[in-house]
Amino acid sequence: MSRLPLLKTLLCFSLLALALPVSAEPETETNPQELKSISLGQITPLYRSKLIYLAGQPTKEDLPLIQKDGVKTVVNLRTEKELDWDEAGLVRMLELDYVAIPFLTPETLTPAVFDQCRGVLNDQARHPLILHSASANRVGAIWLVHRVLDDDVEFDAALKEAKQVGLRTPGYIDQAKAYIAAQKK
Repeated sequence: MSRLPLLKTLLCFSLLALALPVSAEPETETNPQELKSISLGQITPLYRSKLIYLAGQPTKEDLPLIQKDGVKTVVNLRTEKELDWDEAGLVRMLELDYVAIPFLTPETLTPAVFDQCRGVLNDQARHPLILHSASANRVGAIWLVHRVLDDDVEFDAALKEAKQVGLRTPGYIDQAKAYIAAQKK
């Protein structure tokens, strides 16, 4: 009995198996496929999602490290009065883009703030970018809206991610919910 037909069959199945696409991990709505806790300088907390870094306040010493990591844009959600040093000046000295979209209280987290943040986050030419506030609480509010409206993630999954990033203020969650509802009309 010849083994040639058996070998041909095995070879065909092997070639078919090589041609099939392979996925490293399944992507689901609840899988925060790209949200990863990372370490860079003294920044706490710090997460990365694809080319977006979500962070608490970087120090003066952290900004050169951010630059070396390839970040092109620094987005600051803090007000000028909260910082006792010239972050904008240092960022520009490092030849990075600087965007300030300050808000502090839930009442100052307006639709215009959400619109401006979404515009920056969705502008691929600004990536990689770092979005930061003092403790990432405000970052979490922006992230919640971005994930629901721009990445089509279910609200509960996006809220879980936002809380992981640093979201703690109920008023920010309320503002995000209202903005999302208005955008989905």
